[in-house]
Amino acid sequence: MTNFLAETIRDIADSGHTPEDIIFIGSTGSGHACTWSQFLELADFDYDAGYGAAYIASDLLIVFSDGADMHRSEYDGSEWWDYSRPFVAPEVQFPIVSLYNGDLWPSLADQQKQGGDS
Repeated sequence: MTNFLAETIRDIADSGHTPEDIIFIGSTGSGHACTWSQFLELADFDYDAGYGAAYIASDLLIVFSDGADMHRSEYDGSEWWDYSRPFVAPEVQFPIVSLYNGDLWPSLADQQKQGGDS
């Protein structure tokens, strides 16, 4: 069993943030939200984070003041927090000339090396 609050506090620290950095907890889709103080009460429970079924709301999001966020992810019922860094545009940008070349699981760079032949 995993304590959801302990897991969240650990993952916030692992992301390099503190609870003071949080600007939003909730769902951007539904508009449901809570404060950190409310979250402390709501999240203090144990759950099975292993395979089987997901228990935590899949649209739960924690957003930090620097634009980074933590969101719920799952695979086959195993669930965890995923961290997304804030967007930073690459210093050097290259044109996209093709989005398809017939290869499986290509990157944009792979597509450009192939010259976009299909």
